[in-house]
Amino acid sequence: MIENKHLKIIQALHVNGTLTEAANALFLTQSALSHQISHLEKKLETKLWEREGRNLRLTQAGEVLLKTAQQVLPVIEQTEQTLKAYGEGRQGILRIGVECYPCYEWLLGVIRVFLEKMPDVDVDLINKFQFSGMEGLLNQHIDIMVTPDMEIHEKVHYETVAEYDLVVLVSAKHELAHKDSITAEEFAKETFLSFPIPLERMDIMNHFLNPAKLKPAHIKNVESIELMLQMTEFGRGVCVLPEWLAEESMQKHDIKSLQIGNHGIGKELYIAVRKPDSDIKYIQEFIKTGKGLADKSLEG
Repeated sequence: MIENKHLKIIQALHVNGTLTEAANALFLTQSALSHQISHLEKKLETKLWEREGRNLRLTQAGEVLLKTAQQVLPVIEQTEQTLKAYGEGRQGILRIGVECYPCYEWLLGVIRVFLEKMPDVDVDLINKFQFSGMEGLLNQHIDIMVTPDMEIHEKVHYETVAEYDLVVLVSAKHELAHKDSITAEEFAKETFLSFPIPLERMDIMNHFLNPAKLKPAHIKNVESIELMLQMTEFGRGVCVLPEWLAEESMQKHDIKSLQIGNHGIGKELYIAVRKPDSDIKYIQEFIKTGKGLADKSLEG
């Protein structure tokens, strides 16, 4: 009953706000668009939108249909692009999801090399999800996911890109700067400059503070790595970063890295793909490129 064109109509109404602008966006006349909306409302036996002066306001039923359109249309668009690419012997757009704040700069380098190798492939980098990374991968909103966390799923294949340790960074003037490592008790006295991710997903919590039944004195979310490093340098808190990034940062900032506890926290960086897609040439090429650059940058 509900067709693809209906989803496009309801989305156009939401995005453009007026019937005239929505009609222009859909390359329809205003009367043709009004007719299609009326026809759909009759089929569904419910109102989808109401006028507010020149503007349109979606009804509750319209909002439900809009939510469906926002979920379904990207999948249809990606499927159409993929099928077209298969027909031409190439992939049109490679959608990359990122669940690793510190990996962003490294990933840009991977993409740069990949684009040189695959001139007919476009890349879309997504680092702010409206969904979880796994959900996006399974629902085909993204084609591959770069993540430091392996969430086992029967439909997902993981490739290890690199192994690394997490370290704590403190100001070179910090009272702990003379030490080689930091204890949970010492960390718990500090302001933790953290990326805006849930506490339950933080390795410093799960593998260091929680076992000691401790938590930081304060937690301040910071999205910018550069701002985080500057705040650390001037004693506004401490942060946790991969060792490879810490080594680069210490060349630019007056900071010191400390091992976490007696044994450190080891991590792996993964590229996750849907199992049916793991043999696709362009995905294999991206993984190969990622591993190559990881050998040079992530592992020193």
